Amino acid sequence: MSKARDNILARLRARNAEKAPVDLDRTVESPDWSREERIDRFCKAMRSVKTEVHTVGRENWAKKLAELSKQKKLKNLLYAPAGPLAEPIEAVWRAGEGLPELVTREVEVDGWKEELFFDIDAAVTSTRSAIAEVGAMILWPTPEEPRTFSLVPPVHIAVVEADQLHNTFADAIAAEEWTSGMPTNALLISGPSKSADIEQTLAYGVHGPVELIVLLIE
Repeated sequence: MSKARDNILARLRARNAEKAPVDLDRTVESPDWSREERIDRFCKAMRSVKTEVHTVGRENWAKKLAELSKQKKLKNLLYAPAGPLAEPIEAVWRAGEGLPELVTREVEVDGWKEELFFDIDAAVTSTRSAIAEVGAMILWPTPEEPRTFSLVPPVHIAVVEADQLHNTFADAIAAEEWTSGMPTNALLISGPSKSADIEQTLAYGVHGPVELIVLLIE
């Protein structure tokens, strides 16, 4: 089985190596929005699909995270101790009282799948950037913050840098040079999980988080 898989992957790599890089056709000009306009459009678009957005300062976003965790009565919060958000979170949690337990698991998902799916209340993740035009966040999963953090727990809390807001998706691809290399998965998240498959009635939390909270660092 392993040999057959290796043969298939080898053929795919060889085929891709023969292809010339794709030349992006930027025939549509990017909107001329200011930083403030990007922030306003992003927040309005996210809130229009039931995303909770809080604008915060760089020095107090972790305190806001703690405040929201208390308000929502979370019993635990999944985070990445080796990720970019760890230091401020741990500092606030050390000084705080009555906060949910910080949880992390440095094992493959199969080793704690039942706990992840049934016992984790919320997860907090960083983001790569975001798109103002459509109100979407870009996440590139890492070993420290795998995609399960943002796709499985019922509450996903995402930290977004206002300075990493792009006008459009095309702007994000060009500015971040996606053509030079991408991860195996890139996530675009614009709101809580939702589906209208059943009788065309929109339902939230069907295939993932029922609640999405964004902390936008201005």
